[in-house]
Amino acid sequence: MKHTFLLLLAAIIWGFAFVAQKVGMEFIGPFAFNGIRFALGAISLLPLLLFQKQLFGQSTHNSNKKFTIKGGIILGVVLFVAASLQQIGIVKSSAGNAGFITSLYIIIVPFLGIFLKHKISKEVWIGAFLAVVGLYLLSINRQFKMAPGDGLVLISALFWAIHILLIGHYAPKTNVLLISVIQFTVSALLNLIAAAIFEKIRWSMVTGALYPILYGGIMSIGVAYTLQVVGQRNVTPSKAAIILSLESVFAMMGGWMLLHETITLKKGAGALIMLLGLIVSQLKFRPNKIL
Repeated sequence: MKHTFLLLLAAIIWGFAFVAQKVGMEFIGPFAFNGIRFALGAISLLPLLLFQKQLFGQSTHNSNKKFTIKGGIILGVVLFVAASLQQIGIVKSSAGNAGFITSLYIIIVPFLGIFLKHKISKEVWIGAFLAVVGLYLLSINRQFKMAPGDGLVLISALFWAIHILLIGHYAPKTNVLLISVIQFTVSALLNLIAAAIFEKIRWSMVTGALYPILYGGIMSIGVAYTLQVVGQRNVTPSKAAIILSLESVFAMMGGWMLLHETITLKKGAGALIMLLGLIVSQLKFRPNKIL
């Protein structure tokens, strides 16, 4: 029960992070925002990395350092693309829409697994169909067009799915916290380089977006990631995936509560159908076949 609660808390933190990302865009560019928050996330994990053996009963010296560094760099590049597309897209999307559309990575992962000769269960096909129906109700307007922001967030979901598959490849063979610090650092550097090229950064922008940045870096990356690591020690992957997918629900709740975003009957129905699809797709989740 305790570990289930920790995963639920992580989902809540990640859900409300979409609100922080939306608010942050009022003051600072997407690359600068991501660069600073990923840097904070990497720094916040350093104490856990240094004292990992005492906290989790694991050592930082039991993995192939060369393989870990290579994996961290690759993950960092993919993370940079995924987070950038999501952050740019959220400017012209709502926090609620972005949360639900991003959650489609749970559906996309097994579909990408087809190319890796993974088996796809009927639950995943049913879940995918429901997710597409929900996405249509949530994002398509009366002119049968998807908002530009929703489209970018949808593309980012593809890269989040690639990121998950890569984690499935590297995580079992590396130290999880070490590779996370590396990928967050790489993503931070790439974002800051992009910010220096494409954006104007002033200190007043950073201070204006300070609270969203702090939440996005320390809470969303540092705290929530740690809660996930601890929580999944005693919770099955299928149950954990369902619990964590609830971040989409909290993203819509956060947008409604804090940003006064309107939830129409059509959007609400789309969100519920998407959530149902996500849950159905995970009912018989088998890590050895999907990841």
